[in-house]
Parts: sequence; structure tokens; C-alpha cells
Amino acid sequence: MTVKPTPFIIPHFSSIQDPRVNRQKKHQLQDIFFISICAAICGAVVQIIWFH
Repeated sequence: MTVKPTPFIIPHFSSIQDPRVNRQKKHQLQDIFFISICAAICGAVVQIIWFH
């Protein structure tokens, strides 16, 4: 079986399970990945702060 190449990035993330709580989801996980990749390509610097 051969897989037909797709020009879209988002379907590649569809197999990743979303660990977030359903009631707190405002955006689809696939969209967050796509925006993050676009930002990284454009040179964005991300600062992650963990609250415990």
C-alpha cells in the first residue's frame, strides 16, 4: 500500500492524542501545532513558565 503525499501539514498531527481537559479546550491541538511550527519558522522565541 502506498501513501499518497498530501500538501497539508495538519493531517500529520491527527494521530496525536490531546491530553487536555475537554472543558478547557478553546483551540484544536492540530491548530496549535501548526501555529507553533509557523512561529518557529519565522524565528519566534518561546518562553515556557510552569506553575505548580
